[in-house]
Amino acid sequence: MCVLGRVTVVLRPEEPGEVPEATASVARAAFPHGCLAVRLRDLLGALFRDEDFAGLFSCRGRPATSPARLALVSVLQFAEGLSDRQAAHAVRSRIDWKYALGLELTD
Repeated sequence: MCVLGRVTVVLRPEEPGEVPEATASVARAAFPHGCLAVRLRDLLGALFRDEDFAGLFSCRGRPATSPARLALVSVLQFAEGLSDRQAAHAVRSRIDWKYALGLELTD
């Protein structure tokens, strides 16, 4: 069970799936020769799966953010030497990170 303060969170596993078409198209145009995040996704696919973290969560409570995505954010953050705030900004604003995380451009 994962308890954040007084809130219990539950894992609703998501399949990693494919990179959304619009995200892939923009990422390929922006990085025709690739970059770290794009190559990481292309070579290794989805590194983590939510099911890998299932034992850490309760069976009832508020839905959790995908732990697989959070783990990949931590890997990218470490690789680029970013602070937590910079990593959060990268998820919101960088096409290469959205591609690696399999997110829609508007996500």
